[in-house]
Amino acid sequence: MEWKSLGHLVESAAERFGEKPLFIFEDKPLSFAEVDRLTNKTANALRSVGVTKGERVAVMLPNGVDFPIVWFALAKLGAVIVPVNINYHDHDLTYTLDDSQAGFFVVHENYLEQWERVRAHLPSVKETLLVTESGSKSDWRRLVDESSDSFESSNVTGEDLLNIQYTSGTTGFPKGCMLQQKYWMQIGQVAADYFGLTPAECNLTAQPFYYMDPQWNTVASLIGGAPLVILPRFSPSHFWGEVIRHNVTVLYLIGTMPFFLLKMPEDAALERGHQLRMILCSGIHPKFHAEFERRWGVPWREAFGMTETGVDLIVPLDDADSVGSGAMGKPIATKQARVVDTDGNDVPDGSVGELILRGEPMMTGYWNKPEATAETMKNGWLHTGDMVTKDAKGYFHWQARLKDTIRRAGENISSVEVEGVLMEHPAVKVAAVVPVPDELRGEEVKAYIVLKAGHTQEDTPPESILDYAREQLAYFKVRRFIEYADDLPRTPSERVEKHKLVKLKADLRVGSYDAVDKVWR
Repeated sequence: MEWKSLGHLVESAAERFGEKPLFIFEDKPLSFAEVDRLTNKTANALRSVGVTKGERVAVMLPNGVDFPIVWFALAKLGAVIVPVNINYHDHDLTYTLDDSQAGFFVVHENYLEQWERVRAHLPSVKETLLVTESGSKSDWRRLVDESSDSFESSNVTGEDLLNIQYTSGTTGFPKGCMLQQKYWMQIGQVAADYFGLTPAECNLTAQPFYYMDPQWNTVASLIGGAPLVILPRFSPSHFWGEVIRHNVTVLYLIGTMPFFLLKMPEDAALERGHQLRMILCSGIHPKFHAEFERRWGVPWREAFGMTETGVDLIVPLDDADSVGSGAMGKPIATKQARVVDTDGNDVPDGSVGELILRGEPMMTGYWNKPEATAETMKNGWLHTGDMVTKDAKGYFHWQARLKDTIRRAGENISSVEVEGVLMEHPAVKVAAVVPVPDELRGEEVKAYIVLKAGHTQEDTPPESILDYAREQLAYFKVRRFIEYADDLPRTPSERVEKHKLVKLKADLRVGSYDAVDKVWR
């Protein structure tokens, strides 16, 4: 790694790539040199209001160029960003700012009303920096405009903390992962090398910037000199049009995004009129992998990583044999991976155990949570909570989450396996499976179902879904309860927040169809 810090990487990229575009947002390009100048202005503005090295600054901004520029500015200052999910409600917002003890809050005017409701409960926040649209000059924008475009960040290194990046919180309250500057440069280098990024390429991100993926995509583009197209949000109906219009060559998708695209009506002219040469994705379902490649005419490859660990496993681009195999990949050069039992002993190839990792990039721990850190990081190894197997080729294969299984009458049921079958139903848009306490069997299986547009509960009754599942699943995996929903709560990475579903009601049977008693409860 040749850069002392992320701020130095921004400066180096400006020198190397100059007026070439770094960001393209709403058809407006912003060059590497312009980004560096705006970063310096923003860093000087932040310093003028009292932001110093080590200061925690919460940032709640919609997708666009403001977020990465503030992030770069904080990196040059040696300050710490606390990215805030723009979909947070009052309680979530209060928790994140209170837990991080952020001293400053950079917030877009769209979320000002919400901030006004909770700010009295957050005395740690010394100053609010309001970001308005470019058409109206707020005090903050004027301060940035009037600041110098020259800045020295000589006392900042890769060892300095840069992000307190809160996890998606699929199993409870989010935890703040402490990520150093070098974490981002390391993950960005891996991505730039894998994508083969050069100024002739074009990268794209559709995820929200408060999530980690657009951040490492940004660093990868800094390293490789490729422009990054930033979409305001992920839209299945507009996605391929944007990919074609900007001549995108590589991109990364996650969560349910590929499934939403697969559910769209097939349009060969649109879906194959692109210049993509590869797509990187996490959680490719083996049953759909070959269909992804057939439908869109481009290689899809799997990568595995976590907020805690950055990037860990990846499937080589030239490995077409991995398609449909469920392979998560092999460890990157700077990582080691093992599969262990509950006592921490290695299990034989082909046996299921927990994936544990060590190497770089890696978080330094959870912010203000030493017990959670000690539980996750043991003897130098990070315990992922993912149950996997390793094959004879050294590829890892995902099986289940330790905490995402249902124990029914002595049988372990993978929620993901059941959800995969449900997602194949032609009328189902999204499915989520959770356990329901049961005195006789320990736990029963419940499925939340969101139907595709044009389908209703009347034309897709519960028994039709059950019949479909019975044809493909062992009898004990077929869910007992089904509940329809208009939508499901999701994390920034488009994973369903199952802990919220479980807490929606005291009795999860209420409002569900009971397949045993053939009644609605």
